Amino acid sequence: MSLTERAQELQPELVRLRRALHREPELGLDLPRTQEKVLAALDGLPLEITLGKGLSSVTAVLRGGKPGGAVLLRGDMDALPVTEQSGVEYASRVPGAMHACGHDLHTAGLVGAATLLAERREHLQGDVVFMFQPGEEGHNGAGAMIEEGVLDAAGKPLDAAYALHVAANTLPGGWVATRPGTVTSASDRMTVTVRGKGGHGSTPFSAKDPVPVACEIVTAVQTWVTRRFDLFDPAVVTVGTFHAGTQANVIPETATFEATIRSYSETVHERLVEGLPKLVRGIAEAHGVQAEVAYSVEYPVTVNAPDETAFAIDTARDLLGHDVVWQAPNPANGSEDFAFVLQRVPGAMLMVGAAPEGADLVQGPMNHSPLAVFDDAVLARQAVLLSGLAERRLAQGTTA
Repeated sequence: MSLTERAQELQPELVRLRRALHREPELGLDLPRTQEKVLAALDGLPLEITLGKGLSSVTAVLRGGKPGGAVLLRGDMDALPVTEQSGVEYASRVPGAMHACGHDLHTAGLVGAATLLAERREHLQGDVVFMFQPGEEGHNGAGAMIEEGVLDAAGKPLDAAYALHVAANTLPGGWVATRPGTVTSASDRMTVTVRGKGGHGSTPFSAKDPVPVACEIVTAVQTWVTRRFDLFDPAVVTVGTFHAGTQANVIPETATFEATIRSYSETVHERLVEGLPKLVRGIAEAHGVQAEVAYSVEYPVTVNAPDETAFAIDTARDLLGHDVVWQAPNPANGSEDFAFVLQRVPGAMLMVGAAPEGADLVQGPMNHSPLAVFDDAVLARQAVLLSGLAERRLAQGTTA
């Protein structure tokens, strides 16, 4: 029986798991109920399982029946602090939490791959590490698992690492896209507090109003990134929060905003880290107030190894069909802590379309939307692709 045929047999079981995860989402690094569901799904498979100490991770190692190298497959498990509005019958039962980025599909798909590979264990030319990871959404769960030894779990160097990420729009359901080099952006966070001198709204000249200064900084940041960076190696700054004051006739002491910063190369990233705080402080100083800047580097650029990307594209085309796999011309604008794995192990991340049939791929709800809906039909395809990548990459040996 082929991988595809067996995956289709597993599909109902994977749907049940995915929907159980979707109904009971958990946030951050502590996912005890999610971990419990994963362990139950893996029960009975010939896996060496290690649980995380500082987080609810699951590392499972499958020993192949033949000697060889090792490959890692990653699936993230955490949800987002979003109140679901999708209307699906298996919607989140947890107020303020939702699998709005499809990590429930990633988890179920990785369970499917573990099942398929376990059934083909005698023919595997090496070992497979299954990385069930919490805390991708801003908590650096990948970094925490690396610190706890996931990259050493096989007891030998990893030859390659792969991960999939579903998309609620952009790609038709079941399609696959990736590219060599930068595949997702770096992500930083900047928090700015402008400190002035409070006073009465009728006499601004006797105060030092931080609000217009903060507003000017927001506008200046947007202009700066369009004039200082190459159009083809850009930076994106989005101010997501802005807070100041308590009522109309009171000039507040402070105005605070937070921004997310995206970049697609390390050169641009370094310039942002140095240049943005300098710009902010300079504008504040010109107005006679102070600006406190907290700039935190979160996730680096996710970089696919060219050889591993070419291998992944060829494998996906062979398993899923040439017409539904394409090389993306540009990186995705999101960020990923799988970047930390790919800094240490050559590999690739691939996007998989999970838009429901007939969905508007341009205007339809995207990942992170409370209206996002992902099609269960991609579960078997994820399992096939992940297991095929691992099996075929092990067969290549350690010289590719």
